Amino acid sequence: MRNNIIIILVIFSFLYGSAQQLKANSPIGQPNVLVFYVDDLRVELGCYGSETAITPNIDKLADEGVLFNKAYAQQAICAPSRMSVMTGLRPESLGIYSIFTPLRKVHKNVVTMPQLFKANGYQTVSIGKVYHQSSDDKENWTIHFEKEPNTYNKPENIALLDRLRNEGKNQIKGPAFEDADVDDEAYKDGRAAKYAIETLQKIKDGKFLMFVGLSKPHLPFNAPKKYWDLYDKNNFKIPSREKPKDVYRLALTNWGELRGYHAIPQEGDLDDDLTRDLIHGYHASISYIDAQVGKVMKTLEELDLRKNTVVVFMSDHGYKIGEYGAWCKHSNVEIDVRVPLIISRETGYIDRIAGEASDALVENVDIFPTLVELCGLEGPKSDGKSILPVLNNPNEKWDEVATSIYARGKNIMGCTATDGEWRYTEWRNSVTNEILQAELYEHKNSLLSFVNLSGNSKYNEVEERMKKLLELQFPRDKPFLQNDIPRKR
Repeated sequence: MRNNIIIILVIFSFLYGSAQQLKANSPIGQPNVLVFYVDDLRVELGCYGSETAITPNIDKLADEGVLFNKAYAQQAICAPSRMSVMTGLRPESLGIYSIFTPLRKVHKNVVTMPQLFKANGYQTVSIGKVYHQSSDDKENWTIHFEKEPNTYNKPENIALLDRLRNEGKNQIKGPAFEDADVDDEAYKDGRAAKYAIETLQKIKDGKFLMFVGLSKPHLPFNAPKKYWDLYDKNNFKIPSREKPKDVYRLALTNWGELRGYHAIPQEGDLDDDLTRDLIHGYHASISYIDAQVGKVMKTLEELDLRKNTVVVFMSDHGYKIGEYGAWCKHSNVEIDVRVPLIISRETGYIDRIAGEASDALVENVDIFPTLVELCGLEGPKSDGKSILPVLNNPNEKWDEVATSIYARGKNIMGCTATDGEWRYTEWRNSVTNEILQAELYEHKNSLLSFVNLSGNSKYNEVEERMKKLLELQFPRDKPFLQNDIPRKR
């Protein structure tokens, strides 16, 4: 009898332990998802080692999750990059490389993230800039706040815009930066945070997928004065204007996006004073959106939603603030395609990893399948793959390569690949796939590289290996899909 009791206790202990282990490795129900989707943000954050950026709220989020040191966008321009995230398909699979073609103009049946989550009982919320085209995929959002235009608050800038319009200069934008002494909500990202907080209060009792699109630090660098006051303009260093030796003639652009703003010279380099003003504005804009992240996260905690919400912080692509004597994005260089990415599991998930960094090569195209698996859904076919194993073990050995693309008109395509230390790029004829020029840059210790090592016999082995990795994604016998709708003149 006594032996039978011991056997029963042993079995009970085993079953109880198994149940506890199962519980420990399971989330509390199906989690909510909150995505902070930031525009034009490079890895200029305190948690990424920035010596200048003041970002306490984003740094706190990194302490609560996994920070990815080597995350990459699929194209360094808004529309194709964002479509790639929302569909899990690369730009070359969609055939859209410009900002002028809405997704649904050419892809009626592609299943998107909001579409899938809505079909599975989630309330789907779009606030601010999520797609580049605000109307794109609109029917798949349960709640949709339109993307707002840029605004100026200083009377002299409002008067300037009125004057330019009266003179018929509609192509000239306002100043490239502004530091009005106003509340956060006077600019659109402050309003986006307000809408997010109000919406969370309304939908807190149901499952949700919420995208909060924060427009800064996209131009113009307009942010309340208190965020400018966090920095001393004179402490910013002027980046080297040196361009990489033997760079392909179309590898960098004339940064026309910035030149479209009032009082920006139409040719030549910027002087040091204007350069510092712009760098100052970029940093003020980052601290401004950091504050908005903090407000939304505080509400998530207050509503007791944090325990069952996965939080993703990400950017659509990187950015140049004077490096190589260039500005903005629109290229295949490392500083334009490497992006910040932080994923923080719900606090109710007992075995969640927090405060860790991963060097695994991951891509923005992986976000959709990752969220699908985290939420226990069945998703569509994707060019990416779930990085849940890396979230559970940040030291997990992962992919060998991450790839991006950038078109120069209809005839030239730049294809690029990194293994985390080397970046290899081929500029090809878009129709014949003929290689027009190759580039090889070392990035073991820096986002910047100033010598094209392609063709250097010392690096033949590295170049050959990188070439093979590139051709896995961009085979020479496969033409580039072209679905871009010509821009109306």
